[in-house]
Amino acid sequence: MTILITGATGRVGRRVVDAVLRSGERVRALTRDPENARLPVGVEVVRGDLKRPEGLAAALAGVDRLYLFPEPSTARAVVRAAVEAGVRRIVVLSSSSVLDESGDNHSGEYHRVVERAVAESGAAWTFVRPDEFAGNVLWKWGASIRTEGVVRAPYADAVRVLIHEADVGEVAAAALLEEGHEGRAYLITGPEALTQAEQVRVIGEALGRDVRFEELTHEQGRAAMLGSMPEPVVDMVLGYLAEAVHSPPRVSPVVEEVLRRPARTFKQWVEDHRSDFV
Repeated sequence: MTILITGATGRVGRRVVDAVLRSGERVRALTRDPENARLPVGVEVVRGDLKRPEGLAAALAGVDRLYLFPEPSTARAVVRAAVEAGVRRIVVLSSSSVLDESGDNHSGEYHRVVERAVAESGAAWTFVRPDEFAGNVLWKWGASIRTEGVVRAPYADAVRVLIHEADVGEVAAAALLEEGHEGRAYLITGPEALTQAEQVRVIGEALGRDVRFEELTHEQGRAAMLGSMPEPVVDMVLGYLAEAVHSPPRVSPVVEEVLRRPARTFKQWVEDHRSDFV
């Protein structure tokens, strides 16, 4: 059996590659830059771009199952090409944001486009919907932790259930390799609910350093975030945080149910990414 993994060098795709490779199945990895992919021995690396579906015929030839990185602009064309090539099962990296049907969630609509294309394709499907990645703390707080040992952010009491990217990848791999996941939409979270202030405490403890949390007002936080993110994304993130103070997200049991082991903790994620904070 040949499994094609798109987005193979990404933070989740790379973990899917590792998990499928361990299973002994044949792994074909799609990347725009094969020369710099640095994927493991035994992986067939092929050049391709989801934004250019007309060039995917060779990558799809002989493929039974597909891990699909979300690219809504060409999702229907890519999925159509996959099904025509003989792909029978598609596992989609989606997002928990699809559950927000308020109409003003850009991320939710972005991923819904891909989910709809796959659901209507006739192939068996599984949607993997992670909540917030633990890795987001790096682009939010990494620089200030490295240089100052401080995190400045609004909503200290906002609760998140951060997920390790390895768990997302391994759930996706299980859906590719095992029976019983067809037609399932898996909401994935980490195993613990932590406020932002608690996240910072865990980071400090895992690194063996003093890392402080300094709370900003909503307005201060918005001004700081606008320096690195588009305005709609800033407002979406602030909305999540404000809601998470009084209506915190729930811990999902999916990782433990699918992988038959506990999900990795946030502390484990920090320890695995220690070098990123240096």
